[in-house]
Amino acid sequence: MDKTLIDKILSEVLAMEAEDAKEAGALGFMARAMVQATLPHSKPEELVFERRNGAFSLAIMAHPRVGLPYGSIPRLLTAWITTEAVRTKEPTLILGHTLSGFMEQLDMVPTGGRWGSITRLRDQMKRLFSSSISCLYEGNNNDVGFNIHLVDQYRLWWSPKEPDQAGLWQSTINLNQRFFDEVTTHPIPIDLRALKALKRSPLALDIYCWLTYRMSYLQRNTQIPWEALQAQFGSDYENTRQGRYNFKMAFNKHLRSVMVVYHGVNVEVSDSSLLLKPSPTHIRIAPK
Repeated sequence: MDKTLIDKILSEVLAMEAEDAKEAGALGFMARAMVQATLPHSKPEELVFERRNGAFSLAIMAHPRVGLPYGSIPRLLTAWITTEAVRTKEPTLILGHTLSGFMEQLDMVPTGGRWGSITRLRDQMKRLFSSSISCLYEGNNNDVGFNIHLVDQYRLWWSPKEPDQAGLWQSTINLNQRFFDEVTTHPIPIDLRALKALKRSPLALDIYCWLTYRMSYLQRNTQIPWEALQAQFGSDYENTRQGRYNFKMAFNKHLRSVMVVYHGVNVEVSDSSLLLKPSPTHIRIAPK
């Protein structure tokens, strides 16, 4: 981990210790389904992607002309969407008049060009908003499933070449009613400052949100085999001995970053599993 990143993470930790998320205006929320089973970390070649978490599985299907969302940006977008839906209690969310203003809310600096942040954000927004999601729970005696889009309609009126210029109309997204009901009824509280500190790694973001959620209800020590963790967090790693080794190495690396931010979490790593021990959740208040 480079020194600049370490300094950034430590500064966020000090801020979190000095003031809780609600008082700091940094209380955010994440969609529960996206915590239990996550999006791709890197660009997938296929148009369907699946994650598994025990009996629960999430499959995300892409529009063939657009592709699947991946990386940190869709996670930051989902956190923003969920937080705004909980805050406003409205399925229509206003992104704002300017692109730079919206990007500031995501802690992104507007940069142009083919590989700039503006291009990457617009690309990931299209990928996320045009995908459909299928959730399935396969129990011993019953199967439960549902299919959703996050967004029914979106309108982006920003000019990529002039990110500070206001459009003629507000840019908006209309959330799918099923998704809106889910995220406002069962949101997962998170600290947005933690997302800001960990945003360079989609895996670190996933681990942070998952541990915050698990520790909110964990009552006893729980061992989770690496095979189960790979199915949940890293199914895009090859299911070979080398692939499982690479996943374990990557998970442990980013777990250490998460533990710097969420230093009260009590976990132990072994060759065969990750041991979770009851710990104070990172967000100590229940969502209303």
